[in-house]
Amino acid sequence: MLRQTLISGLLGAVAVGGLLTYSAVADGRSPGREAASSSKSTDEAGDVLAKRDRFVAAYRRLTETQYRNTIADVFGDEIKVEGRFEPELREEGLQAVGNAHLSITTSGMEQYYGMARSISSQIVNADDVADRLGCKLDASKARARSCASDFLSDTGFRLYRRPMTKAELSAAMEIWDAAADQDGVKKAFELSLSSLLLSPEFLFRSEIAEKTEDGDFRMDAYSKAERLAFYLWDSAPDEELLSLAKSGEIHDQAKIDAQVARMMDDPRFEAGVRAFFVDFLHFETFDTVTKDPLTYPKFSQAVADSAREETLRFMHQLLIEDEGDYRDIFTSRKTVINRPLAAVYNVPYASKADWATFEFPESSGRSGVLTQVTYTSLFSHPGSSSPTLRGKYLAEIFQCTKIPDPPADVDFSKVQALAEGTVRERLDAHRTDPTCASCHVLMDPAGLALEQFDGIGQFRKTENGEPIDVSAEIFGSHYEGAQGIGQYLHDNPQTSACFVQKAYNYGTGRPFDYRDASVLSAYEQEFADAGYQMMPLLRTILTDPKFFEVIVPDGLQARSTSASLETNTAARGGQK
Repeated sequence: MLRQTLISGLLGAVAVGGLLTYSAVADGRSPGREAASSSKSTDEAGDVLAKRDRFVAAYRRLTETQYRNTIADVFGDEIKVEGRFEPELREEGLQAVGNAHLSITTSGMEQYYGMARSISSQIVNADDVADRLGCKLDASKARARSCASDFLSDTGFRLYRRPMTKAELSAAMEIWDAAADQDGVKKAFELSLSSLLLSPEFLFRSEIAEKTEDGDFRMDAYSKAERLAFYLWDSAPDEELLSLAKSGEIHDQAKIDAQVARMMDDPRFEAGVRAFFVDFLHFETFDTVTKDPLTYPKFSQAVADSAREETLRFMHQLLIEDEGDYRDIFTSRKTVINRPLAAVYNVPYASKADWATFEFPESSGRSGVLTQVTYTSLFSHPGSSSPTLRGKYLAEIFQCTKIPDPPADVDFSKVQALAEGTVRERLDAHRTDPTCASCHVLMDPAGLALEQFDGIGQFRKTENGEPIDVSAEIFGSHYEGAQGIGQYLHDNPQTSACFVQKAYNYGTGRPFDYRDASVLSAYEQEFADAGYQMMPLLRTILTDPKFFEVIVPDGLQARSTSASLETNTAARGGQK
């Protein structure tokens, strides 16, 4: 009975919170904890908003890795998270932007409930349970209750990324009391901790805006700590960050600068970098990639998992460890491989280690991430390569150029005739059709230049016995093969500008806004001046007050400078 009450109440809270969030976003409003009644007039709603000193600027559902990393940081790596997470939503090329539109379904809540109970059970059954809870489970009920209050308050502080309110702690203690009376102290700790893990305050990131003494709105201290931690570590703020938020010192620019430097020097920074590139490169689709075993007998789940790891190691090694030029991800012939990948690449693997650095010869035609198993297999069909998919996602991921979806009545029969000629010949029908040509001219040339690499990245020179033509004409310039396209991306200013835009949008959780154009232009210049290195770019973005600005919804009165900063100089992204 207690279990049913617990899950029903919390499920209702999350469902209502998610519904309010979704409705607010769908309406074009910033979501808040208090919603103006739909029965009120616009003027009345505006009056209510204008009197607020605080509002919720955004809700963002935790990603799977953010959930897992937070549990590990709060409770330890030995605590296992077992369960299925609901899919993310991609918007403007990033799941970090789409997460602002996500709620939790009933099925998803059941999964969270199972994970919460499992985590709580592991805590109360751990060998060091007394150290974790602050007292032994066989302590007197009065002592255990005092211990529970401290444990839930401290744990809630880490899970909620802010101090629990009196009402929140009281609600958790009510669950503890009811469970203790019915099932004993151990079950009381388990269920009360489960209630924290099921709370929307844990499952969602709430970014709060507060009014300052001069009438402007700013992001509150705990929201700043959250934004830094989830960007750089893909996890919740640690005790040092939370301490600075609690004291308010995090609003001091020197403290922000110091924290960004500290966090980028922490081992957890690697998890943050990996999370960014998983989102940036659309790697969530690896879970559903399938290949025809007759066409690609070397492809397996082990190869898919290894390919994902290869690209993430490649990115981290080139951009973080070696502090290399971002643009070299398109041209470098160096990579990191293991034995399953060596078989796909048809290269020797002499190392006894699980992973080894490898450099392809120039004659291999390889060119950075474009010819790795990840890109070639993700953007192909189960039984064949796809120049169109490769060209589409090359434009969208690396150049921020949105390609429209094809019309519903497109005839794909000629393109799908895999036994006939080369794919270049089969695509001619689309390139000569006026309805299709406007999009295919943006996608096909680059994709066709990558055709010497099949649907899983194996090198080939012929298709159906005919030589593969890898020439490409892009905006009047000629390129040859993957190395030509890699150099095109390397040298094109739109490529680096797109990376800057996505690095900024990933952290703010907002889509591109033309009001950000001037500050992004300043970031791009600093990126170029620093040799297109990723770490200086992140420092520039994350130490800029612009990164923490809040969008003030209509109806909230604030000075004209409260929601934006003019960009006049490159330093700090626009502070004069």
